[in-house]
Amino acid sequence: MHRAHSHFEIRSSAAGYITHSHTLRNRRTPPTTVSMDDIIGNTQNTVAPSDQSKKKRPRRVVRPKPKSTQVEKSDDIEDINFTKDETLEIRASLLKWYDENQRDLPWRRISSKGEDEEDNEDMEESEKRAYAVWVSEVMLQQTRVQTVIDYFNKWMTKWPTLSHLAQASLEEVNEMWAGLGYYRRARFLLEGAKMIVEEGGGFPKAVPALRKVKGIGEYTAGAIASIAFKEVVPVVDGNVVRVIARLKAVSTNPKEAVAVKNTWKLAGQLVDLCRPGDFNQALMELGATVCTPSSPSCNECPISTKCRALLLSRCHDSVQVTDYPMKIVKAKQRSDFAAVTVVEVLEGPRMKDEAHPNSKFILVKRADKGLLAGLWEFPSVLLDGEADSVTRRDAIDHYLKSAFDLDPTKSCDIISREDVGEYVHVFTHIRLKMYVEWMVLHVKGFKKLWNKKQGEDDINWKFVDRQTLSCMGLTSGVRKVYGMIENYKQRTSSSLPARARSRKGSGKSKNWK
Repeated sequence: MHRAHSHFEIRSSAAGYITHSHTLRNRRTPPTTVSMDDIIGNTQNTVAPSDQSKKKRPRRVVRPKPKSTQVEKSDDIEDINFTKDETLEIRASLLKWYDENQRDLPWRRISSKGEDEEDNEDMEESEKRAYAVWVSEVMLQQTRVQTVIDYFNKWMTKWPTLSHLAQASLEEVNEMWAGLGYYRRARFLLEGAKMIVEEGGGFPKAVPALRKVKGIGEYTAGAIASIAFKEVVPVVDGNVVRVIARLKAVSTNPKEAVAVKNTWKLAGQLVDLCRPGDFNQALMELGATVCTPSSPSCNECPISTKCRALLLSRCHDSVQVTDYPMKIVKAKQRSDFAAVTVVEVLEGPRMKDEAHPNSKFILVKRADKGLLAGLWEFPSVLLDGEADSVTRRDAIDHYLKSAFDLDPTKSCDIISREDVGEYVHVFTHIRLKMYVEWMVLHVKGFKKLWNKKQGEDDINWKFVDRQTLSCMGLTSGVRKVYGMIENYKQRTSSSLPARARSRKGSGKSKNWK
């Protein structure tokens, strides 16, 4: 049979390029681009053999080969463009849909201004709008919209302008950010705000100037410039990548450098000249609510008539809209293990099961660089792998002695030491298994140690009481560990009669080693 049965050789008159698809018979990944004429033309290229001459090879109708058939996929992508008519229709349809269907979000209320309002607004109002866009876009990275709404409202109440944020401390910012994850984003927001205020030139408006601000990349710069200042520049996030890949049926790896470059180029062709900010938000909104990764609502899409992936899916049973863009295999997560000990220090010798409202907890500040930089956590030690209780406790004892001069065997009375359980906390690239332990100590000379610690300027660990601990902006992992301790206390306390609970704590615990 003719080779067209296993491979399509595609010529697009609209885009003026040639590309080769994957083998449809063996893979579900569809051809990079194809038109209806191409599909029909390729089907007609093969002539069935005559029944009366079965021994003879079937006659084939062969198209003359184009001049250049050895074209790399990346080169093909560079040739893709939106025609003028396509661009105008997509702009009009998408903006009309956005005006009727956009979600009511707090940052849009601040950043949405009419043309007359914008002409008359003062610099302070303009910068407040840009600041709101910046905060919202940074929060929305790798975080769901519904989660961001409450954080955004609280943030803007505490720091309504860039100047207010520039006066905040990193600890205050981390506390406000707690639970959003990816804490480096919060640190960059603070550092960027300080940088803009210190330079005194006002909020940058153009993309090149915005890119110079700490923490503002190409995406965030485009969002601020187009939404806040009506600069005609594109914005490309994961939603936009998906929409454009489906519009043009691009099956190339979206992470490749050439693919990234050309997705930005295509997005730039589409941006509406009069309403760039609204158009960019509309494109992202479409990807977030209609053109979703696994279950797109093509019947509700305002630009489905321009979608080449949809056309292909209707012509080939083996092709689906969700085949675009190419699925990327995620890197395997690294598995780490840690011993985490919640150290509760009593000011006076008390029994294990007696409540002690004045007890203090030890918190340790992580390094200023790396994972969860600058955040507070309970004392913990990374382990080489799975470890038994004795190994974990030896590692923690060594750490307490070297870091805090607390020696459980000499300078402390161990009132209680219990293994509470295990908890797996998943980061983007790390799967951290934590062995959680609760240790109650009476420290000899605690007041002297407390007063010394309070006088230090460079604090990398501290004592906090129960009330302070509950109000701090701790990470979700640290909160989970503390919650495990509180639940354990309730279970063990409620499982014994009052008289037995009183007797149980009458001496030093022997279950610590």
